Amino acid sequence: MTRTMFEHTNGGRPAAGAEHKLADKDRDMTTLALVDDDENIVASLKMFFEAEGYQVRAYHDGESALPALTDSPPDIAILDIKMPKMDGMELLRRLRQTSELPVIFLTSKDEEIDEVIGFNIGADDFVRKPCSNRLLAERVKAVLRRSRGASAVPEEGDVKAIVRGKLVLDPNRHACTWDGKQVRLTVTEFLILQALATRPGYVKSRDQLMDAAYDDQIYVDDRTIDSHIKRLRKKFREVTDEFDAIETLYGVGYRYTE
Repeated sequence: MTRTMFEHTNGGRPAAGAEHKLADKDRDMTTLALVDDDENIVASLKMFFEAEGYQVRAYHDGESALPALTDSPPDIAILDIKMPKMDGMELLRRLRQTSELPVIFLTSKDEEIDEVIGFNIGADDFVRKPCSNRLLAERVKAVLRRSRGASAVPEEGDVKAIVRGKLVLDPNRHACTWDGKQVRLTVTEFLILQALATRPGYVKSRDQLMDAAYDDQIYVDDRTIDSHIKRLRKKFREVTDEFDAIETLYGVGYRYTE
């Protein structure tokens, strides 16, 4: 079943209010990076997110943003796709070599292929321009919730790590290893793998994996899950050519096999 991409309008949405604000504990010290060559968009978004309580860092091209995002990573980044010197896609490709920083693409293009490519290289979400600042803020909060939820430690103590043969998933530290070797996963990849590995042998449909990896307010196409699975397999096969623990059941979904 295919879900429709989120419509970026204010229709039917409540006006800005307390229910839209990040809780104080979520907003404290949250740093957001904006990378867009449109100075008007950057100025508008910077003013808006600072009013929401974020610390905002702004860059006008990917070339200048790359060292800053690498040396001092923010909590989340919003990247435009079409930029001079280095576009958003290339910026994300280079970031993903060393970082799993949560990233939202902000794009004026209305082409599905951009989203497919973006998800394949590790984007967490897409928002199309023009969109309201409020709806963009909702998407930022959704990605941050997923990021923090994947590494949260409950008051009662650490969540028990998931051990499945050579695989070890530690939700408390957002850490993944295979046969003792680190495998770097994005938030979405980690949550999908966690959903599969929690019940090995059980089939998870694409809808179930969407529910596990995405906030209820985010709607994505079935092929987005396929893209994430493809990236997961690629990352594990960089560690071992023999990785085959994620099995595809065509027309049904995926399952983890030990």
